[in-house]
Amino acid sequence: MSIDPALLQRAENACELCTSTENLTAYDVAPETGAPIEHTAVLCETCVTQIEGSALNADHWQCLSTSMWSQTPCVQVLAWRLLTQQSGETWAQDLLDMMYLDESLAEWAKAGLPEKEEENDTPTRDSNGAVLQNGDTVTLIKDLAVKGAGFTAKRGTAVRNITLTTNPLHIEGKVNGQQIVLVSAYLKKV
Repeated sequence: MSIDPALLQRAENACELCTSTENLTAYDVAPETGAPIEHTAVLCETCVTQIEGSALNADHWQCLSTSMWSQTPCVQVLAWRLLTQQSGETWAQDLLDMMYLDESLAEWAKAGLPEKEEENDTPTRDSNGAVLQNGDTVTLIKDLAVKGAGFTAKRGTAVRNITLTTNPLHIEGKVNGQQIVLVSAYLKKV
């Protein structure tokens, strides 16, 4: 498939995700097909193979730390989707926490996520088996060393307005002003 010259110029003759210049192709960002230039990204064969395959190589996707800041909406959408799919990795979650998509781009990005991501209906439970929901308040039932932040979250600390993750064993919340991922087995619903 030949690539529209305007598309190649926008991409500066490189993959818009990893900057490779080898084996470039035009990639329609779902749910669009046969999309206009605004919904088409220039990607290398490696990126396309991993996006369309079932496994993502985390080492390759470290490039998203740069491409997520692209001014091209379809590249922002792809970066958000790929980071979301790898949000179990600390580096990906950190990048996702920094990223902002306006409302229309967020809807577009969510519309193209694999269905298996949205079908997780296993509830997140606290240490007593109570089902946790977004916005709940929980307390820590033991002291937890927070890796990379240099502090210990003390037993009894309240974590307000939690956010559930795609992993039913984890939640996100702020402790000492820092957004962190916590294991739900060490929490008690208030």
